[in-house]
Amino acid sequence: MASERKITDLPDLISDLSPENRALADRIFDVSTTTGRLDPPEAMHAWIEKSFGSVDHVTAQRIVKVTNRIILEGTLFNELRASRPLDTGVSLDLDREIAATEGDPFCHPKEGTPADVFGRVEGEHATTASNVAKYDGFHGVIVFDDHNPLHLTPEKVSGYVSVGLEWGRKALEADPEARYPFLMWNCLWRAGGSIIHGHAQVTATRGSHYPKVERLRRNASAYKREHGSDYFEDLARVHASLGLDIPLEGVRAFASLSPIKEKELVVVGEDPADASLNRAVGALLQGYVDDLGVRAFNVAFYMPPLGPPQEDWSDFPTVVYIVDRGDPSNRTSDMGAMELYAASVVASDPFRVAEALSDNLSR
Repeated sequence: MASERKITDLPDLISDLSPENRALADRIFDVSTTTGRLDPPEAMHAWIEKSFGSVDHVTAQRIVKVTNRIILEGTLFNELRASRPLDTGVSLDLDREIAATEGDPFCHPKEGTPADVFGRVEGEHATTASNVAKYDGFHGVIVFDDHNPLHLTPEKVSGYVSVGLEWGRKALEADPEARYPFLMWNCLWRAGGSIIHGHAQVTATRGSHYPKVERLRRNASAYKREHGSDYFEDLARVHASLGLDIPLEGVRAFASLSPIKEKELVVVGEDPADASLNRAVGALLQGYVDDLGVRAFNVAFYMPPLGPPQEDWSDFPTVVYIVDRGDPSNRTSDMGAMELYAASVVASDPFRVAEALSDNLSR
């Protein structure tokens, strides 16, 4: 049963797949295991037993390394960390801290924020502003009508994305070379958000897409040339065969086997303007907050160009990444040198994440 699966058993889980699915998993992922050992002094035993249950759990730790062969990104899972239950605590202090910032410039964006050169885009749930300190030549802010960024519904999120896409079309009209859009959402300071009021950001760049999006396009294209099949469909199929998929209408969604950080979800859809895709993202974010207790998160939309590209994007879907960035009250960063320059180290078990979201979203 799915409830018995855990990430540190991944080699055995892959071995138990059908021959076709096992070959597909081995084509995309390299999975290996090792054991981390230590010899604690007896004076530490009481603390170890209190913190981890038993000394034996600490002296021999099973570690699984998962590497996506196609995009060369990977994750290290420690059994000691991954076996812990998901933290779904809710901070009431955070709600008060968010409420205390009401009345900021984003609460009245037409008076408190600048407009872009092409004006503003106004939707049912959000209005755009021009970012004062820009990442790129076109850099806008999607200012939510709701001050609290955690008051989420699928309808609101779909509205936020729709406003962002219309902003991208306006930028393209202003500059036909600015055809590569990128939509991102940094929720709260733990995830890089400098303003508490609910907001996402959208940019449009020229010449070619941002390097990480372009790298994924090239890797997927090379995969299709070599194997004659679609990388994104195969990736979703591997996750589904292992029970990591999250059933949502109109998209393929799953808890990633090689997450960049905690509880990473991947959603694959077609047209970024498709309401079913954006509602699915909204449903997952609502589950993140309501069911998993997530408070700070990042969302990134990888989209094909809005204007005529120089490259072949015919097989590239819309890919959305969602990742938990940890407790906003925690002063320790979740990113270190390992994540920046080597491989991600992740504590949450993707099987627990998929199980929790699938159970709650199906109710």
